[in-house]
Amino acid sequence: MSKSTFLISFWEFIKSRRFFKHLGLVVLFYLVVVFGTMFILNWSTNHGEKIEVPNIVGKNSNDAKTILEESGLKYQIIDSIYDPKKPNGTVLEQTPGPSKVTTIFVKPGRIIGLRVSKKQKLVEVPNLINKSQRFAASILQNRGLKYIIRYRPVAEDASGTVVDQLYKGKKVVYGTLLPVGATITIYVGEFVEEDAEKIPDLYGMTVSDAISTLEEIGFKYEYGCTDCKTKADTMAAIVISQSPEYSRGKELSKSSVITFTGSMSPEVDEEKMNRSKSNQELIKKEREELEKKTKKDPAKNND
Repeated sequence: MSKSTFLISFWEFIKSRRFFKHLGLVVLFYLVVVFGTMFILNWSTNHGEKIEVPNIVGKNSNDAKTILEESGLKYQIIDSIYDPKKPNGTVLEQTPGPSKVTTIFVKPGRIIGLRVSKKQKLVEVPNLINKSQRFAASILQNRGLKYIIRYRPVAEDASGTVVDQLYKGKKVVYGTLLPVGATITIYVGEFVEEDAEKIPDLYGMTVSDAISTLEEIGFKYEYGCTDCKTKADTMAAIVISQSPEYSRGKELSKSSVITFTGSMSPEVDEEKMNRSKSNQELIKKEREELEKKTKKDPAKNND
């Protein structure tokens, strides 16, 4: 086909009704797409609508919620700030700020961020165990916590140190969060020297009898056996040594520990055995006399 023939055919097509029909359909489709898109965007984004952000700083969070909902807005508490001077739940800050101050307007449903006050500040409970009373009190004061000091009898090496810490009657461990001003009860060890008692002579006794003797007097004790295989063997074993050793008239605090050792086949020193039996009878007689005297004079015993 020659060039002139093509141009004539193209010109004839442009002037035809078919061309204008297709052109009209294309333009119509374009208009529908453009205006439909604009309508959907305006509808979904509330284009042209704007809401004034109210000033809710200083109001209670419940009142602030009501005001925002009535304005078509939502809210979210993004932080709580310790402020003992403000009522609990007072709005301290808002984001975005009020329109009258910022000239910023928002769309319906916008979330307004709130920072509100709280009257209680939480602090971690420190680990006070084995700390001195003075040091423990200083730590609690620095953290804004109050304290009550009570004392508990302990061994001499633990005297003056904290042995327990409680909050509302229950143990409270390191890291527990408590409000500022909470009261911690700390128990401080106090060594109370008990009445001294004469050391008994345990040599030659069975381990079982030695235990009964020490428990009757009130001494603490530890024991072992060099050649025992069962507990029954141990209880029947003969005491061959003790620490501290017996010495006539020697006294020892009841808080002290007496250690003794037994054996199933001891090499018995007859002379020492007889002396020990004599000592044991003497000590028993002295304790019986003391008990009789105590019963006759109960008032003195209670003093």
